Amino acid sequence: MSLFDENISPVSAAAATVISVSELNRRVRAAVERALPLTWVSGEMSNLRRYDSGHWYFTLKDAGAQVDCVMFRHKAQHIDWQPADGMKVEVRALATVYEARGKYQLNVEAMRRAGLGALYEAYERLKAKLEAEGLFAAERKRQIPAFPRAIGVVTSPQAAALRDVLTTLKRRMPSIPVVIYPAPVQGEGSAAKIMQAIATASTRAETDHCDVLIVCRGGGSIEDLWSFNEEVVARAIHACSIPVVTGVGHETDFTIADFVADARAPTPTAAAELVSPERAELSAQIAGLQAQFRRSMRRVLEDRMQKLDYLQRRLTHPGERIAERTRHLAQLGGRLHGAYARGADLRARELREQLRRLRAARPDLARFERERRESARRLHAGMRMLLEQNTARLARVDAHVNALDPQRQLERGYSIAQTANGVIVRDAAAVNSGDALRVTFARGAVHTEVKGKAD
Repeated sequence: MSLFDENISPVSAAAATVISVSELNRRVRAAVERALPLTWVSGEMSNLRRYDSGHWYFTLKDAGAQVDCVMFRHKAQHIDWQPADGMKVEVRALATVYEARGKYQLNVEAMRRAGLGALYEAYERLKAKLEAEGLFAAERKRQIPAFPRAIGVVTSPQAAALRDVLTTLKRRMPSIPVVIYPAPVQGEGSAAKIMQAIATASTRAETDHCDVLIVCRGGGSIEDLWSFNEEVVARAIHACSIPVVTGVGHETDFTIADFVADARAPTPTAAAELVSPERAELSAQIAGLQAQFRRSMRRVLEDRMQKLDYLQRRLTHPGERIAERTRHLAQLGGRLHGAYARGADLRARELREQLRRLRAARPDLARFERERRESARRLHAGMRMLLEQNTARLARVDAHVNALDPQRQLERGYSIAQTANGVIVRDAAAVNSGDALRVTFARGAVHTEVKGKAD
């Protein structure tokens, strides 16, 4: 369309909004991200490139279309398997636009091999179901025996995990018998075989003298370990009559069997260590107990010998004991006599001191009487003088008050003139002819009117 199109006037064309390419790409990116939230997308991986920065760039395609993808280092470092071109994968990604080039792409947050999504969903469904039934409850888990009579192992006879378990048990406690209940640990039908092996171990626990059962296998993918996520295996572990310890996969692998078992070990070797006592440690403990027992016996014997010597010293002739008691009685008599004499002398001194203090504290009544009479005389004289002084002061105040009394002035012939508002008139200039006045005399008052002013 041209500016000279007959449908567009020059004025409207000038008024149209013009945006930059950057603004256009920014708006397109915002619209795409709003319209397409984070979602899972499946396809075949191709053109995978890993840069030194740790970022991955690849194309995801199917039979009808393809899209460019980027997975940044902080997300790619969590992938514990090696993607490659041609693999069927599922990515959790956000559709966006790379603004600098106006390029549509997917920013990948997570990646898994195609088909694992269904396995994860089945895993979560079974886990929630069994947990709701109480198969994972901590209160139902049994204690692992510290010194088992025999140890049962459910695994494949060809598995490296069995060799690890046997090697560990032989190193730690070779005297404990090991009973192997063989079962395939992966592949079709393996879950049912594992269930049967656990049930056999539970049934034969008394005859085989097994006190604990190890269910184990080595590491692998989620598909390899899937037999231990089957419901039949979980229920077999729950129904087992002896405690069950699982050692399936590596430390980061968790299966349904691990949640149901009485104890979970991160590896088969760790499971063997969990159920067996350490021979060297037990030997060291026994040696320590033997040394402690010898020390305790030596202390007991030494204590008994010392008590025997003490009793031997106390064993004396009766005549010697009587003579010793007689001497002791004489000493006590002397001490008693001396104590009595000292006490009597102390009481006599205290009595004399009390008599001296009593005589010194006896009051002098004659002196007290003289002091009382003198105090009374001085009190009367002081009161008389104070009364005379106050009488003279009162007379002076009364004379002063009488001199200031207005009534006295009125008695001498003076009068007080007040206006109608009660203001005392001190100056003739303060009133005018016709003003009403109140004149107060020594006896009575009159109301008058100003007729004029005298010169």
